[in-house]
Amino acid sequence: MSQSLDNKKYAPVGVFDSGVGGLTVAREIMRQLPGERIVYFGDTARVPYGSKSRETIIRYSRQICRFLQDKGVKAIVVACNTASAFALEQVSLEFPLPIIGVVEPGAKVAALATRNGHIGVIGTEGTIGSQIYTKTIHVYRPGAEVVGKPCPLLVPLVEEGWLKDSVTIEVAQRYLSAFQESDIDTLIMGCTHYPLLRSTLQRILGDRVNLVNPAYETAQELKALLTEHGICNDGGKDEAGLQYQFYVSDAAEKFKSFANSILPCEIEEAQLIHIDE
Repeated sequence: MSQSLDNKKYAPVGVFDSGVGGLTVAREIMRQLPGERIVYFGDTARVPYGSKSRETIIRYSRQICRFLQDKGVKAIVVACNTASAFALEQVSLEFPLPIIGVVEPGAKVAALATRNGHIGVIGTEGTIGSQIYTKTIHVYRPGAEVVGKPCPLLVPLVEEGWLKDSVTIEVAQRYLSAFQESDIDTLIMGCTHYPLLRSTLQRILGDRVNLVNPAYETAQELKALLTEHGICNDGGKDEAGLQYQFYVSDAAEKFKSFANSILPCEIEEAQLIHIDE
């Protein structure tokens, strides 16, 4: 192995999201690739992305990829469904790094897992409106029937920490009633916040519906990608610096508190930066 490739192997992975939801992806990377270092950016000043235009999301994603590139990352995970839908293709063309999103890994697994070809997707207005999951599922299963449902109220409820609250259960039931007549047997949790509601969603839908967690599948995809490029860190060496670094564009303390409630390790600091300067 060349020295340059060796150095790249021990470089961190960049992960970004519009806020805290992408921490579910970071959590899966920590679990499945424990040797990898992570630089995470949460765009907490400009959340949510789900209601913004394609042009705005591309601009935000470009700024963040530039920041992560300056941090010396070896690959980037777009841990946001809306940014994956609107900006992944563009930033992949502009940056000389392997870049993956969260849509394709989840869509592929759902397409292969469904028994009856009826798949549901829940996500933000932007993700559902883009039809990105439907298009990607049809690549792997052309005849699949895909039913999408925007669930905008679930994100603030998760961020409030009301994971098992009666209000959250009521809201989720009202959203999921959209699938009662569609006979889905597979549901993609198409927003990175939603895996935190998995038990609630499963209880409402029943055991006949298989829930697909794109965060888990994205970590698997990342592992395959890094292995393919020969830059997977097996943990044999730790370069100088923290294993996990967190940056946000606003509300650092709130971010840190939420992160420490869901991550398998304690984070001491989330650094505040002005991403658009």
